[in-house]
Amino acid sequence: MGSPQSVVVRPTPSVRGPVRPPGDKSISHRYALFAALAEGTSTLNGYSTGADCASTLSCLRALGVAVDIVGRDATGLQVRIVGRGLRGFQKPDGALDAGNSGSTIRMLAGVLAAQPFVTQIGGDESLSRRPMRRIIVPLERMGARIASNDGRPPLTIEGAAPLRPIAFQTDVPSAQVKSSVLLAGLHADGETRVTETVQTRDHTEQGLKLFGVDVHRAGLTVSIHGGQHPHAADLNVPGDISSAAFWMVAASALPASEVTVSDVGLNPTRTAIINVLRRMGADIVVESATTDAEPMGRIVVRHGGLKAVEIAPEEVPGLIDELPVLAALATHGGALRVTGAGELRYKESDRISELADGLRRMGARIEELSDGFHVHGDRRLRGGEVDARNDHRLAMAFAIAALGATGPTTIHDAGAAAVSYPEFFTVLESLRA
Repeated sequence: MGSPQSVVVRPTPSVRGPVRPPGDKSISHRYALFAALAEGTSTLNGYSTGADCASTLSCLRALGVAVDIVGRDATGLQVRIVGRGLRGFQKPDGALDAGNSGSTIRMLAGVLAAQPFVTQIGGDESLSRRPMRRIIVPLERMGARIASNDGRPPLTIEGAAPLRPIAFQTDVPSAQVKSSVLLAGLHADGETRVTETVQTRDHTEQGLKLFGVDVHRAGLTVSIHGGQHPHAADLNVPGDISSAAFWMVAASALPASEVTVSDVGLNPTRTAIINVLRRMGADIVVESATTDAEPMGRIVVRHGGLKAVEIAPEEVPGLIDELPVLAALATHGGALRVTGAGELRYKESDRISELADGLRRMGARIEELSDGFHVHGDRRLRGGEVDARNDHRLAMAFAIAALGATGPTTIHDAGAAAVSYPEFFTVLESLRA
């Protein structure tokens, strides 16, 4: 192990042990936003320890919401939030800082579009490169006025009350865009509908119901009636399956490995990773423990050999966060071809280009496609020096790839993992056989 910014990962023959992943990042963001819009005091257990979710809490505090971290345990943070109702936010003293979090800026924009004041919201250098027209267009149609840096942050949002309801069709499959429009729709005068090209993760729909808001789905269209008042709720955040994916892949990759992931979210819009790992050869047992709106359970993963697999464009929206670590799995054997994943170029980094560059530096044979990649697992990695480019998922994917190399790998900018999983490298050491 090195400094927080540069970490050395050495090969290991196998990984074994129990893991409880951090609280789900996507759900944590949403529960905090809904609690802030609710009437009453909500308590969220297992809230993500990642920096992105801390950015959401920081922005809410700046908007006058009382947010207290009242405890911390193995499942995450216990957060108490006193809601201010639909239009109870206060004008912040300065610009809101979303840090590295696209979820924070896009979803919060839907709420700010309905506030009776002007708000500026921006973030770090990486966030300032990310596309925002996908939310600017529908929110302006609803009546807000939004200035940007050529469609990128920072955004200056002049709210309108009430907003106009719209029927909106998304161009790019994005749960963040859907959520932004639905949250604005909660403040609109009438019914707002969002139609997707393929269904994305449905944590917003499930979460709003837990806070007492009626949301309806018919096929690929989700609708919400404005003027409903969310009520406070006490909720548990499941473990993050996108974080658990790194350990599931490590166990799939290395012979004689077995990892048990407990209390992990099993929302059907997020479990495509399990099916892909099975197709690639992993031995996986899923034990469902709860049947709540956000089901949780236990996953046991064992190595079972590796096969060549293709991921088709229609599968990509359900796997968008897991694609880098699936590429890492293919470096251990088998092969992986992914197409229809052009959205990866607009994440914290250009994940296609930077992933290909990093894996090549470690000795992989990988072809970069315009909308994906093709990893040939026909050679063992040698290790080397790679740069995570301030991208948390690349930092962790390179670490999983490095476990099967012949020599050590130095990952620069590995501290980026703290965006979603601050404990990642500590857990990695605990699983070494």
